[in-house]
Amino acid sequence: MKIISWNVNGLRAVAKKDFFSDLAKMNPDILCLQETKAQDDQVAEALANVDAYHIYSNSAEKKGYSGTAVLSKTVPLKVTRDIGMPEHDTEGRVLCLEYEDFYLVNVYVPNSGSALKRLDYRQTWDKDFYNYLKNLEKHKPVIACGDFNVAHKAIDLARPKANYNKSAGFMQEEIDGMDRYTEGGFIDTFRHFYPNQTDTYSWWSYRAGARGKNVGWRIDYFLASESFLPSIKNAFIMNEVLGSDHCPVGIALK
Repeated sequence: MKIISWNVNGLRAVAKKDFFSDLAKMNPDILCLQETKAQDDQVAEALANVDAYHIYSNSAEKKGYSGTAVLSKTVPLKVTRDIGMPEHDTEGRVLCLEYEDFYLVNVYVPNSGSALKRLDYRQTWDKDFYNYLKNLEKHKPVIACGDFNVAHKAIDLARPKANYNKSAGFMQEEIDGMDRYTEGGFIDTFRHFYPNQTDTYSWWSYRAGARGKNVGWRIDYFLASESFLPSIKNAFIMNEVLGSDHCPVGIALK
């Protein structure tokens, strides 16, 4: 089984590019999308010609903002939206699919913002989302994937010194949030397989030709319960796939 996650930065926009041919080439068993920027009916309309997948979505109350969706070849046992906390559940950021052997949680973590206006909120989110994952894990292993909006270590962005404690996505408070996941039993699958791989990113600013120069950040992850690691044979980043400011990331299961 191949599971891929991709922040498409607008599903309707990417659908006008090479999304459908990219989908055919990648051929994932499950595709998790973030930042769909579409209501549920707009997601269904944009993906109307996709035949091989069952489609699930969670949209924000605010139109054209945030939102998640999952395309799955297998019908899940159960689908749930949000984490059951009203302060977090208006932006369509979480979509959970239960399968036989694991929970798959698709997440679009809030960005702290260019002026760090949401940094305090982001810290609350990180704690509450971690607790949500740990509660799921009481029942079966968890795979949490998506745009976590943080580069965890200096190796995960091209210019760590210039951005540390200055830029959203590499503030110590956000790093602490990611530490909570990894120290709490959720393994960063890419780093598990490639602990020392450098210059491998999943997001590039649209400014100053950053992607062409590979001045990027790795902020898209697959975290997995430690108990589930034996079932994962590889993790990968598909930085050759264009269409968004993010590229797809994924895991392959045994």
